[in-house]
Amino acid sequence: MKSLHFSMSPFLFVVLFSLSWAISLAHANENFLHCLSFFHSEDSYSISKVIYTPNNSSYSSVLESTIRNFRFTTPTTPKPLVIVTPLNVSHIQSTIHCSRKHGLQIRIRSGGHDFEGLSYVSEFPFVIVDMVNLRSVDIDIENKVAWVQSGAILGELYYNIAEKSKTLAFPAGLCPTVGIGGYLSGGGYGLLFRKYGLATDHAIDAQLVDVNGRVLDRKSMGEDLFWAIRGGGGGSFAIVVAWKVQLVSVPATVTVFAISKTLEQNATKLIHRWQSVAPKLPDNFYSGVTLTRVNSSQDGKMTILASFHASFLGGINELIPLMQDRFPGLGLTREDCTEMSWIESILYMGQLPNETLNILLDRTYQSPLLSPSFKSKSDYVKKPIPEIAFQGIWSKLFEEEAQSASISFIAYGGKMEEIPETATPFPHRAGILYKIVYSVGWKEEDNIRSQRYINWSRRLYSYMGSFVTKYPRQAYINYRDLDIGINNKGHTSYAKASVWGRKYFMNNFKKLVYVKTMIDPENFFRHEQSIPPLFS
Repeated sequence: MKSLHFSMSPFLFVVLFSLSWAISLAHANENFLHCLSFFHSEDSYSISKVIYTPNNSSYSSVLESTIRNFRFTTPTTPKPLVIVTPLNVSHIQSTIHCSRKHGLQIRIRSGGHDFEGLSYVSEFPFVIVDMVNLRSVDIDIENKVAWVQSGAILGELYYNIAEKSKTLAFPAGLCPTVGIGGYLSGGGYGLLFRKYGLATDHAIDAQLVDVNGRVLDRKSMGEDLFWAIRGGGGGSFAIVVAWKVQLVSVPATVTVFAISKTLEQNATKLIHRWQSVAPKLPDNFYSGVTLTRVNSSQDGKMTILASFHASFLGGINELIPLMQDRFPGLGLTREDCTEMSWIESILYMGQLPNETLNILLDRTYQSPLLSPSFKSKSDYVKKPIPEIAFQGIWSKLFEEEAQSASISFIAYGGKMEEIPETATPFPHRAGILYKIVYSVGWKEEDNIRSQRYINWSRRLYSYMGSFVTKYPRQAYINYRDLDIGINNKGHTSYAKASVWGRKYFMNNFKKLVYVKTMIDPENFFRHEQSIPPLFS
């Protein structure tokens, strides 16, 4: 008698495996929700109000509410099993506890601006902790401090400061919808960083929930962990609920200007000169150059437009002589300049409507500084790029994929030269002339061809390798770029993480790993570029 052999077709295997996986996810989802209800058994109604599953009619709108890069809105983008929008610390504690218990990962989202979507996307079954309901801003004008919850956006902090003072500010960025939590976790720079340093340099206390559910402030968490959360990147150590920040003084009058030059108007020589001038300007000066491709007004052919933009803490009468002395070739005149308040300069430099400050409170506002879908990368420069090398940059910007691309130079120097690179995990301080941000964008409906644009950014990045920092080639954590390296799936090795870790943090990476090993040795808080424990 012949023996019977059972063979399974590859298709049937895939179907059965997918079915098994789906059942497993359903069980994990159900168990997680039961765990949350049990944890809040005395107030189950409270926790039920902040839970969203795919069965909820509001699930999609909550998920998509702060996705700032539409590259991650495709049908194949992994979605969370559950979204939790905590109203208080106990909701965070229970979410951490139940996620650990049932093997789910956590993604923490404050403003949704992670450039690689890591605050709301994971390849593993996951839960989003969306901090949108924890966004109070408490300003203490007398002591020049503020407590700001992580779900607040920069615009909400700016608005609340401006309501109480015209001469106090916070040294943060231009995009008003960026969340405080993610922003401070990566350093954060803006119009005032050459005067006062980074935003995270002005974080003086914090409240967080660790992997064991403990609620800690600066004193109870210790100085090592407090150091790590101020620039070590989000999603690695704990969930920071709120920050205490020191406000800074600004004059009543700020002057801004923007001057544009094309290649035909000597832009290449001006940019080359800018590299040596801008980092040495007084620290009350913010200076940048943005490069884009445009059609020439003369003959309609493509050319490069260089926009020289600046913010100066002072009046026109002080600014003009300074620029005539330091950078006469730019040809700055009084007509190019506008005096305004510091908060108005945020609107101007961020290309925001300036009729009212209420735009700062609009969490749904889509900044013109970013395309709907985009890929960004970053570099740091220590020596001026040779003038001839810009021809290679121009050729890249003339390529088809660069229609909505930009390259921005942001001058360093000033206060950044004085703060030690070990003061916080952010190491890019003394010796840096300027930072480069490369960004290429496309419309959401063009996501199907996104790889074309991503490949273009990689070609440009490869070309620039000869002119930027080396060993390591430094990068900015808040402009997250998975191209520079990712952790292993499952087991995360120190060696593998060092590839990207040293680019973001240089020698500070070792201390970050030490802190991670102390606070989260089992590596619960993790993602593609999270700090690993030494043994994981």
